[in-house]
Amino acid sequence: MKNYTITVNGNVYDVTVEEKGAGAAPAAAPAAAPAAAPAAPAPAPKAAGAGSIEVKAGAAGKVFKIEASVGQSVKRGDAVVIIEAMKMEIPVVAPEDGTVASIDAAVGDAVEAGAVLATLN
Repeated sequence: MKNYTITVNGNVYDVTVEEKGAGAAPAAAPAAAPAAAPAAPAPAPKAAGAGSIEVKAGAAGKVFKIEASVGQSVKRGDAVVIIEAMKMEIPVVAPEDGTVASIDAAVGDAVEAGAVLATLN
């Protein structure tokens, strides 16, 4: 437990916060559950042509734009998907050179941080 003193609009509040190591995981799990439902059909296509290199979302948000297409050659650092979070466009880039094997998200999908958005070979 940690104690903090917080001032909001001139009012002082004493706050006690309980730290839980697993506390962050359950908070992310309910948000991941809706994203898991649309992702459930994705494993079937991934098994057919999935690559060994995963391109993962760095932040939670909504898929704004798909920059690459299956079969396209990409270099390390090239944008594969653009995520919109807090009115900012955040590029999700290829972690290394390769060819796009699958795109596992669609424009408008809500994604969590760490979600696999594409794979590369």
